[in-house]
Amino acid sequence: MSTPTPRKKYDHLVKLLLIGDSGVGKSCLLLRFADSTFTSAYITTIGIDFKIKNVEVGGKRVKLQVWDTAGQERFRTITKAYYKGAQGILMVFDVSNEDSFVNVTNWMEQIKDNASLGVKIILLANKVDVVAEERVVSKSMGEQLAAKFGVKYFETSAKDDHNVGESFLALTTDILDEIVDDKQEDALKLGEAGGGGGGCC
Repeated sequence: MSTPTPRKKYDHLVKLLLIGDSGVGKSCLLLRFADSTFTSAYITTIGIDFKIKNVEVGGKRVKLQVWDTAGQERFRTITKAYYKGAQGILMVFDVSNEDSFVNVTNWMEQIKDNASLGVKIILLANKVDVVAEERVVSKSMGEQLAAKFGVKYFETSAKDDHNVGESFLALTTDILDEIVDDKQEDALKLGEAGGGGGGCC
C-alpha cells in the first residue's frame, strides 16, 4: 500500500530581496520581521543571508524566503545572482543618511539590469525612530521618489517595530494578486484556444 503524499504546508513560495546601502538597517528589518527581535549592534552582512517566514495572506498560506544582501560594493557581484527569481524587492534607505537616499536611484538601475521583468518593488524609509534633528530625508521627499519610480512607499523602524510587518505583507499581497491575475489570464487563453469548436478531442 503506497504512502499518501504529505500535503504541502503552504500554497505559495515567494522569494523577496532586501537591497540598499550598507548600514541602512536591512538585517534589522529582517530580524524584526522574521524573528520579532531587534539588536542595536551593527551587523555587517557578508555576501548574503536569508530567513524563512510563514504568513497568511488573503486566506492563502505563503512561505516567504527573504534574502538579505550586503550593501558594500565588493559584494555586488555576489548579490547580482540573487535578483534572478526574486518576485519582490524591498529597497531600503536610512532617513538619517542622505547618501543612502540619493543612492536609491543607483539601486533602481541595478534592479532594472538584473531583476526579472515585472518584479514588485516597494521603497522603505527606515530608522524613522531617530530624533527630528537627525532626520535629513523628509516623508515628502521619500514619497516623491517613490512616485517617480511608480512604487509603494513605507516609513519603517525596525527598532520600534513600526510598519515592518505591514510593508512585507503589502509587497506579498501585490505579488499574490499578480499570480492570481496571471492564472486567470492563462485560463482565459486556454478557454479561447479550446473554444473554437471542432476540437480534435
